Amino acid sequence: MILFPAIDLKDGQCVRLKLGDMDQATVFNDNPGAQAKAFEDQGFEWLHVVDLNGAFAGETVNGAAVDAILSATNNPVQLGGGIRTLDHIETWLAKGITRVILGTVAVRDPDLVKEACRRFPGKIAVGIDARGGRVAVEGWAETSELTAVDLARRFEDAGVSAIIYTDIDRDGVLKGLNIPSTLELARSVSIPVIASGGLASIDDIHRLLEPDCNILEGAISGRALYDGRLDPKEAMELIAAERSSAS
Repeated sequence: MILFPAIDLKDGQCVRLKLGDMDQATVFNDNPGAQAKAFEDQGFEWLHVVDLNGAFAGETVNGAAVDAILSATNNPVQLGGGIRTLDHIETWLAKGITRVILGTVAVRDPDLVKEACRRFPGKIAVGIDARGGRVAVEGWAETSELTAVDLARRFEDAGVSAIIYTDIDRDGVLKGLNIPSTLELARSVSIPVIASGGLASIDDIHRLLEPDCNILEGAISGRALYDGRLDPKEAMELIAAERSSAS
């Protein structure tokens, strides 16, 4: 189980939104590079980064902040938000992004996702953000008629490296992960699934380490890490202990 600390970028700063609302953003750090380095120093092995402005604009807006993150950390970074063309994907991979997350374009142009998987094997993840079980796009501003499972199944044999499943109704409000819906999705496809939205405390880590969650690749944590509700040392020690007992 991988715990991915999140850096959400708005206007060059590290923020957390409440329920995906850009008007309800709390700034936690105005130095994204320093935040990335801090997460690495705490023992995290990956980094999850989202260009929030880019998700709405449909193009990279916080590129300088992402560059600063890449310069500051040795950890692999997965990046989403406004990435909607093959050229854009190639540019970020060339800069050192390990995995690109495609969200809106996965709904609008699934063939582009499949082509990206062919061109960049192992480098493409799909972000599925759902509100009330329906997939939301354009920075969560619009809700489609697709269910999360319907969308995930479109990419079953495409070579997608992971699906990041976010329950928008829980994002940033510390209600706990939506484990039932996440497991339902994970059981519906063979693609590894990462849980996101609502991770609130060490209780969520304990839940993720229960046997039925072994099918998940991991989970993303944002606000709980920033406001101290989740102690990084305790979380990483729990995960390490579980890995040790499983080996």
